[in-house]
Amino acid sequence: MKGKLLAIVILASAAIAGGVMYYMQIYGFYYDVDAQPGQDVALLPLEAEASEPIAYSGFQAIDADSSPIRYRACFNTELSLDELSATYRPAEGVEPLTAPDWFDCYDALALGEALASGTARAYLGTKNIHFGVDRVVAVTDDGRGYVWHALNDCGKKAYDGTVIGEACPPRGERGQ
Repeated sequence: MKGKLLAIVILASAAIAGGVMYYMQIYGFYYDVDAQPGQDVALLPLEAEASEPIAYSGFQAIDADSSPIRYRACFNTELSLDELSATYRPAEGVEPLTAPDWFDCYDALALGEALASGTARAYLGTKNIHFGVDRVVAVTDDGRGYVWHALNDCGKKAYDGTVIGEACPPRGERGQ
């Protein structure tokens, strides 16, 4: 009888721990980002080093302090893809990261398909928003916009253990 009781306690503990870990990953660490009009959506111009804000509406965003790549945002803009492409730096080879299911304005799978088909384009928002992490902004041809953070070359090297080198900014330096 003691063995059965011990097995039940172990299984119950494992189920509770699993439930807590699931909750923390999907809900617990995230918080809503307060909108800062004129600052939330910024892109890096072709010939500049500092990002500049673009016109947008309907901004929603979430973030988590547990990782620099958990930031996700959605917005709308009246700017066309041609206007954006003529002015701002493209982000090459980026793939949108998924968001929790409850953040329903952001659909990484649909966005990935739109980027692949050319009905959306990705732009560099801010370089090194955190060390080794760039902010990426994608806009679809109907004016829906999405923002996420992605590891850049320095971030990939830092996290896989490769020597970072002089091309990377010092740790702690943030983008504009």
